[in-house]
Amino acid sequence: MAADSGGSPIDPNKIAYVYMQVADHIAARIASGDLRPGARLPGERDLGEEYEVAYLTARRAVRELRERGLVVTLPAKGTFVAYPEGANESPVPEQGDAEQ
Repeated sequence: MAADSGGSPIDPNKIAYVYMQVADHIAARIASGDLRPGARLPGERDLGEEYEVAYLTARRAVRELRERGLVVTLPAKGTFVAYPEGANESPVPEQGDAEQ
């Protein structure tokens, strides 16, 4: 994700928490349509490597995105870009939801 722009978008001189810079960058990619609803985000460790930050910083960024309603995390499945409110979609079909 960050490699698309030729390196990390994190500015160590910017007066903002690093996790917020990561979250803002991912949020901008969601808003631009670069990351579409239902798209799976890389794992926290992979995000940390991409953005050249500690994985705990990446974890906090994902938490921030969840709080903003931009992503949903499904245990043992991953973190996905959320569908807009009112959309009749879910990022991953639940087991047992097969139509009868």
